[in-house]
Amino acid sequence: MISSNNTIFIGKVLYELLSVGSTNQYALDVLSKSKPTEGTIFITHDQYAGRGQSTNTWESEPNKNLTFSLVLYPTFLAARQQFLLNQAISLGVLTTLQYFIPKQCTIKWPNDLYVENRKITGMLIQNALKGSTIQSSVIGIGLNVNQHIFTSDAPNPTSVLLETGTSFTLASVLEYLCQQLERYYLLLKAGRFQALQQAYEQALFRVNQPHPYKRTDGSLCQGTIVGVTDTGLLRLQTERGEEQFALKEIGYVL
Repeated sequence: MISSNNTIFIGKVLYELLSVGSTNQYALDVLSKSKPTEGTIFITHDQYAGRGQSTNTWESEPNKNLTFSLVLYPTFLAARQQFLLNQAISLGVLTTLQYFIPKQCTIKWPNDLYVENRKITGMLIQNALKGSTIQSSVIGIGLNVNQHIFTSDAPNPTSVLLETGTSFTLASVLEYLCQQLERYYLLLKAGRFQALQQAYEQALFRVNQPHPYKRTDGSLCQGTIVGVTDTGLLRLQTERGEEQFALKEIGYVL
């Protein structure tokens, strides 16, 4: 699909798969038998069983979108710092979307990307730990580029085409995305943790805005997102004061 000449390592090695259930599972299988070069990408034209967070699936029409997995070795991060990698990758995708789409793009905690109230990108980051550090990371990204009809029951999907009225070559979007992922990963590697967290918090969907949220017991509460903790818990100001939530402990009411 591309030869990423404008990066140091991300996308320099790229394997194209005509069809695969999940690029993340494919990459994990490869990692179980070998050690691909850092920055290797496994990309497919047709991902028919893409995975999201928890048991979620990802709909992607063949040959219309970017569906790929990136292999990194962030051994410089402690296991307790895993969410920093999430922040860096999310910011790389966000910056890419902002380049192509002249509308408000945000990060819906922890790592969905939204255009206004519509979801355009999902991610699944799977880290392998060794002792107290991260040994390897497989980062699955599904970015809707040229799809214009969605048939799943997902409530609010969108694409670059739907938001701009323009079709883009997948190669051009991937080229720019590789550059931005590398940019933020190198900031992470340089220890710019505070700057990354600040940028991530400022880019959060509905940050500093009061909205209703749903607790695990089904009850609704009014809350305002004020940031995240170092380990990635969502900080929500509610009538009870500041509360902190892990994934699936609080739900957005869209």
